[in-house]
Amino acid sequence: MKRLVILVLMGCVLPALACTNLIVSKGASADGSTFITYAADSHTRYGQLRYCPAADHPEGATLKLYNYGSLKFQIEIPQPAHTYQVVGFINEHQLAIGETTWGGISPLDKGNAEGIDYGNLIYVTLQRAKNCREAIKVMHELVSTYGYADGGESFSLADPNEVWLFEITSKGSEKGAVWVARRVPDGYICGHANQARITTFPQMRKESYKSIDSRNLKYIDRPEVECVYASDVVKFAKQRGWYSGKDADFSFADTYNPLTFSGLRACVARVYAMFNRAADGMKRYEAFAMGDKSAERLPLWVKPNRKLTVQDVMALMRDHFEGTPMDMTQDVGAGPFHCPYRWRPMDFEVDGQKYVHERAISTQQTGFSFVAQCRAWLPSKLGGIIWFGVDDTYSTVYCPVYCGVTQVPVCFEEGNGSMSRYSETAAFWLFNRVANFCYLRYDAMIKDVQKVQQELETDFVRDETAHAKRWAQEDNERRLVGELNRFSNDRAERMMRRWKELDQMLLMKYIDGNIKHEKDGKIETTETGVVRFPQQPPYPAWFYRQIVDDKGEVLRVTE
Repeated sequence: MKRLVILVLMGCVLPALACTNLIVSKGASADGSTFITYAADSHTRYGQLRYCPAADHPEGATLKLYNYGSLKFQIEIPQPAHTYQVVGFINEHQLAIGETTWGGISPLDKGNAEGIDYGNLIYVTLQRAKNCREAIKVMHELVSTYGYADGGESFSLADPNEVWLFEITSKGSEKGAVWVARRVPDGYICGHANQARITTFPQMRKESYKSIDSRNLKYIDRPEVECVYASDVVKFAKQRGWYSGKDADFSFADTYNPLTFSGLRACVARVYAMFNRAADGMKRYEAFAMGDKSAERLPLWVKPNRKLTVQDVMALMRDHFEGTPMDMTQDVGAGPFHCPYRWRPMDFEVDGQKYVHERAISTQQTGFSFVAQCRAWLPSKLGGIIWFGVDDTYSTVYCPVYCGVTQVPVCFEEGNGSMSRYSETAAFWLFNRVANFCYLRYDAMIKDVQKVQQELETDFVRDETAHAKRWAQEDNERRLVGELNRFSNDRAERMMRRWKELDQMLLMKYIDGNIKHEKDGKIETTETGVVRFPQQPPYPAWFYRQIVDDKGEVLRVTE
């Protein structure tokens, strides 16, 4: 019988933390793109793609902000003269932003009494900034002026040339926030997953502008600037009694989001999983990822062992810790069909001992995820793509939607269904139908899903690459936008058609625990049209042993 391989908690219970981001610099990608990824993991988050057109605003115009989670009115702020178009989490200038939440220490985890929450900080910044450096400046100005009504967050920033990690926490009852932003070195990848990652950082010296504080944001456009931070990020911690050492030794993460067993096992472990599949020599950090705070710390960024393609990046967002001691497909919790999902809660207790299930990158409650791709050699409206998918990253399809489109595909459109309203035309509900059915006999059914997933994504990437080369020569912006709309909509519609076919095939093939014979995408029949008798593969031996150990006296054949 398989042993139960579920970790023992060291005096704490794992919270239901969400979201995973990967950051890929220009020099780490196969074609010179930059990438960021984002999985929005929430049991109440609906998968849809927000669209906000560019606009000019008269003097005195204002913007009402409603909390990203509760949708309650939060604050009203002045509009600038012009705002940029935003599609999901990327704008018309190929600035893309993602996030993961870590909350941080009390009393900073709830944010200022009023101000801008993390979700609106993303959307307002995308409307007002053209690149990563402008975004850092805008985010600082917004939280300084209006307050930051949230706790600790890590933001991924990407533009066609650079990628940055921006980490922030509130000042509690004080207005504003403290933060640090670091540029990911070219040729490297970075990641975060609900745990602050920036420890010590280079601080400003008179003879150098390699690092600047928020009093010197006028220098932020200098290419040598690789680190920017709030001027009081150390001072504030000292005033509150959370740090007493030298300024140069100050660690943002260790001060504002100290490591715990949970922070390592449920959060850092996901970053480790991405690094482990993309870079060499990662085994040395496995003990740290599994919860040993005394082990060698996972670095902030690593150099991948190959140049990453867009499909490599998609693949890195599909992970259940396969090939590690945390592999969710191998313990008894996976059941006889190796299902790598555990229904919540994540923690449980047996005979007074606390245990938890793993928290992997791929998880059942993902509302949506994306891979944002930014390309400096193409016109902005064509160069930026949000490869968008809904539900579980392992079984989703990443569909290309250009940052220059003026209409979102119907299947991703805001208002097309919700968490409490089913829609036949919403990708979210179709993909959930398929994924939830697969959970019943996962090891067999996921192969059928992956076959169609690979078919679609391979075609989408190939077609997009070919079209981009041709469209790059288009000098009429109106015609270009029309082509981008048609391409994005066509691929989304094709995805929906193909996934509906898959949904129907899975039902026919796997109904009632059987596995019907299939050939060339059709259920096999005899010459007279009768369905061939289905396969009925037995449970694995270890599972039968477990049944016998549990109820063998009742089930034993006695004649």
